[in-house]
Amino acid sequence: MKKLIRITTIPGSINGLLRGQLKFMSAHYEVIGISSNDEGFLEEVSERENFRPIAVEMSRKISPLMDIIGVFKLYRIIKKEKPFIVHTHTPKAGTLGMMAAKLAGVPHRLHTIAGLPLMEATGTKRKILNKVEKITYACATKIYPNSYGLKTIILNNKFTTEDKLKVIGNGSSNGINTEHFNPKHYNNEFCIELRKEWNIDKNDFVFVFIGRLVTDKGINELIAAFNKLSQNTTNIKLLLVGKEEEHLDPLKPETLLSIKTNKQIVFAGWQNDVRPYFAISNALVFPSYREGFPNVVLQAGAMELASIVTDINGCNEIVSHNENGIIVPAKNTEKLYEAMQAFLLKTKDELTAMGKKSRDRIVKMYDQQFVWDTLLKEYKSLKR
Repeated sequence: MKKLIRITTIPGSINGLLRGQLKFMSAHYEVIGISSNDEGFLEEVSERENFRPIAVEMSRKISPLMDIIGVFKLYRIIKKEKPFIVHTHTPKAGTLGMMAAKLAGVPHRLHTIAGLPLMEATGTKRKILNKVEKITYACATKIYPNSYGLKTIILNNKFTTEDKLKVIGNGSSNGINTEHFNPKHYNNEFCIELRKEWNIDKNDFVFVFIGRLVTDKGINELIAAFNKLSQNTTNIKLLLVGKEEEHLDPLKPETLLSIKTNKQIVFAGWQNDVRPYFAISNALVFPSYREGFPNVVLQAGAMELASIVTDINGCNEIVSHNENGIIVPAKNTEKLYEAMQAFLLKTKDELTAMGKKSRDRIVKMYDQQFVWDTLLKEYKSLKR
């Protein structure tokens, strides 16, 4: 059986972003998973995903010395294992893994792009990140942007040539388990009880945001828009599900203050299972500045929620304006406020119809098994 090495910077990416995929591939390849160990979490994930784990520490930050050590360690492992394919995910694992795989002479070096953090960088940092991106792509034999919009951005920035790029299926790195994310799992009684737990009235209109509470997810604009909306409307709530990353991309102090003091904002923190929080909500609001192919918008759609999203790649491929949601410009508080207000004015039947269209679209285009099968077909097409 041919060897397949999959590399991510942290095991959480295998556990979350690629959940189930390595186990599926293990029926066709001898799968080795390389990532940072995170106090034994890599081994825990490997048991469920059926791959052989190898721990290599990688920093998400720019760290030249640690990165050089990382490339050397990866090179030694890859040279010893002699895989047919090395497939990397996440920016740092992509750079280190593609460099090491090229040095080791791996015939097929694949890297999935699920977003470009450099898009929000400026000045010298942006120049450095641009150079690193080009090095990653130069070392790879194939680059898989996980959305068509991302492919366009890569070409516009001249990171690589079009013949090296391919979108798998209709986009998404892992698709979505549409049976798992299905509103039928939650009845009305359950939803009323969960709302009570969070002090949400059964008649409240709930906007939900699920993700990291950081600046580049548009949280500053979301809180500002909701503060304005809640001044004159009492039967609405903003449900925030996720955690802050204070050191990487902190929110404005006034935003943090509003989250604590506005009684119509409900902060639920990190939740291992987000489905119940979709189930008790009326609409998703996801005002991110940049994405690859956002899982949360797929999840919301599968849970029959209409979405307000920004006009960025990924989001504007999942949502069709005024069909299964509303698309607004990124970083625009006023347009976000207007879209949220427009949702409040819609009838229950109108929102339900938008939600049904959302699920139909997700099932048709982004079901997880379809994505896995398409990627496996791509692997099988690779020749020595």
